[in-house]
Amino acid sequence: MARIIAIANQKGGVGKTTTAVNLAAALARAPKRVLLVDLDAQGNATMGSGIDKRELGASTCDVLLGESDARAAIVRTPEEFDLLPGNIDLTAAEVRLMDAQGRESRLKQALDPLRPDYDFILIDCPPALSVLTLNALTAADSVLVPMQCEYYALEGLSALLETIEALRLRLNPALEIEGVLRTMFDVRNNLANAVSAELTQHFGDTVFRTIVPRNVRVAEAPSHGQSIVGYDKSSRGGVAYLGLAGEILRRQQERLRPAARAKEYV
Repeated sequence: MARIIAIANQKGGVGKTTTAVNLAAALARAPKRVLLVDLDAQGNATMGSGIDKRELGASTCDVLLGESDARAAIVRTPEEFDLLPGNIDLTAAEVRLMDAQGRESRLKQALDPLRPDYDFILIDCPPALSVLTLNALTAADSVLVPMQCEYYALEGLSALLETIEALRLRLNPALEIEGVLRTMFDVRNNLANAVSAELTQHFGDTVFRTIVPRNVRVAEAPSHGQSIVGYDKSSRGGVAYLGLAGEILRRQQERLRPAARAKEYV
């Protein structure tokens, strides 16, 4: 049964899409059955996965509007994970969903029948608390928060956690924080190191040990329609995302262990 992880941050430019594509590719190499859902109208996760967003038969937009079954819209990527692709049509979907009944649950209804087919379903969210992001957080089991270690980061993270808590009360009581991921990190930057230390002090084990460095190879990979794992897995960025996948798999094993023990005593 798939664990659904929404990759979200209300702040743009923090590495959400980069993390979504690279984590999907890294987990697929584990090997795990992975579905990546592109919920951003820019369609960058789709292009970064090697799929042309301009030539889609069906997209996430069609699924949210009930015009296509999710399985019919899924495509296989060159890096051996599945993709529910997105493009600019998601902007129209957002407008049409504004007054729709049960609008926050459309993605959950589409993904629930797919859960037995995958080990992980990752959702790349847009950089705003929109109806699309609410759909992702309603469907998800947990939220992975990528963030840069800079001046306004802690304030932005606090605001996001408040949003998640409010949503937990209203729409998804089981929603958890998967973890906070430090991205585009420059060890030579004193401010980045100070914010990183404060982040670890405040949030403890919620912060992933993996730190994604600022790396040219990570920036180059999308222009080739590849993840950093496919483009240059031995680069610092490639090693970091493979390490992140390992952390997520270990956390998942720890969650499943108590359930496995309980079955032994039944």
